[in-house]
Amino acid sequence: MDWKVALDIVVSLLLIATIGYAVMLNSRLSSLRKNRDDLAKTIINFNEATVRAESSIPKLRKAAEESGQTLQERVEKAQSLRDDLAFMIERADTMANRLENAVRTARTDVPAPRMEGPGRAEPQPPARGNAPSAERAPMQRGAGSRAAQQAAIAAAAAASEAESDERSEAERELLRAMQSMR
Repeated sequence: MDWKVALDIVVSLLLIATIGYAVMLNSRLSSLRKNRDDLAKTIINFNEATVRAESSIPKLRKAAEESGQTLQERVEKAQSLRDDLAFMIERADTMANRLENAVRTARTDVPAPRMEGPGRAEPQPPARGNAPSAERAPMQRGAGSRAAQQAAIAAAAAASEAESDERSEAERELLRAMQSMR
């Protein structure tokens, strides 16, 4: 063979390989162009989303500040109410202690009913109707406890009146203010 023919065969084989490579490169370039258009659309959408996000940031900050102020006001109001309630509870405990002391005092001030001793006979009230004397004795004992109860009620009423007189003008104003807040 002639070296020219061998050289033509080698060149034609290289041309066939080049044509195949060019076809493959062309298909990749066309898909790249297609993807470039999609990429451009994606970039445009991303830019639009970024602009919207940047424009909404000040609105979000304003909303956060407003909600923070509202929350702070509510917290301050709640703390004020908590302090008022603590004061009222303290006053109620004081009143309860005074009432309890008044009841104790009233119970100790009431004379105990006389008990019948071995040589002492308790005077009996005149009999009413046909009631036997055994039924009158529990009523007499009950009368003594009723008297103690009445004395305790009177002492509690006196203590509550004294408590209401002891309230200062500031306490009355505080109670009015708390009632108006409801």
